[in-house]
Amino acid sequence: MTGVTLIPPRRFGDDRGWFTEVYSVPAFDRLGISRAFVQDNHSLSVPAHTLRGLHFQVPPRGQDKLVRCIRGRIFDVAVDIRRGSPTWGRWVGAELSAENGHQLFIPIGFAHGFVTLEPECEVTYKCSDTYAPDCDGGIRWNSVGIDWPMPAGTVPELSAKDQVQPALADFDSPFAYDGHPLEPLA
Repeated sequence: MTGVTLIPPRRFGDDRGWFTEVYSVPAFDRLGISRAFVQDNHSLSVPAHTLRGLHFQVPPRGQDKLVRCIRGRIFDVAVDIRRGSPTWGRWVGAELSAENGHQLFIPIGFAHGFVTLEPECEVTYKCSDTYAPDCDGGIRWNSVGIDWPMPAGTVPELSAKDQVQPALADFDSPFAYDGHPLEPLA
């Protein structure tokens, strides 16, 4: 089982620009990420400090996600919500941007969210299962102690759904701990 993984790109450049492989089954297999992705999502967040999350889908329709920012910059996070995990409620985060090309792999059992660090951010992500409204879940963005990189006193732009998510302390997790604690990102 592969945990949350930051994946920097290999870019091949010349005077015209650069080329990179975003996803390749053999390359991801070598990273221990052997997943079949079946849905691609694309979001646009217009204002800076738009916060989306913290989201997940519960079993039997859990989703592994492979996230990247294709315009602008975001701070992307994964929160361990696996019942019995020694790293329950801990989080890791990384800046993903069009410039750095980094991707974040987030396995089932982790809540996912991000905040935009500038206006007009576009984010794409692959999912290992399709959207299932009856399995949709979330926890409140400010109930985990995430150090969101926003200026002091900033109130993020939130959806109506994200404004009323339950706190982590009130969440009864259906995800089982798999024996692999959350590790810091390399």
